[in-house]
Amino acid sequence: MAKTLMDLQTWFDIQQLYADYADAVDSGDWGLWPEFFTEACVYKLQPRENFDRGFPLCTLSFTSKGMLKDRVYGIQETLFHDPYYQRHVVGAPVLRKAEGGRIHTEANYAVFRTKLDKESTVFNVGRYIDTIVQTPEGLKFAERLCVFDSEMIPNSIIYPI
Repeated sequence: MAKTLMDLQTWFDIQQLYADYADAVDSGDWGLWPEFFTEACVYKLQPRENFDRGFPLCTLSFTSKGMLKDRVYGIQETLFHDPYYQRHVVGAPVLRKAEGGRIHTEANYAVFRTKLDKESTVFNVGRYIDTIVQTPEGLKFAERLCVFDSEMIPNSIIYPI
């Protein structure tokens, strides 16, 4: 793949965006999550098998910041589930290309889950495929596709990956 050059400050800003995102979704303060996205955004959680074959079926698919906020409301007010903690470990993002004001990156992730009365387990592993844009508030995700590797997932995914 051809290398795309980027200034050092932008590289640091992307690293910080990834770190801040992981910190926010691990904190349990779900209201922070939508603020990492543009108003017209895409967030999808999709199995690798479907992604690799070009199939559109996703486990979760949100196509606006408003839909992300609805999910937050559901997490906080309407969904009944065993509470758990999650912890993200995210690899350094790889720059795929930068053009037309859009930065395309990928990074591997692993999410560990800890239920209150159980040991920690590997919950979800895959890669983020992201499109990032500069906004007046800083870098934001215009698109975040979470492609998970396993064909088997827990019967419900409540919190953002």
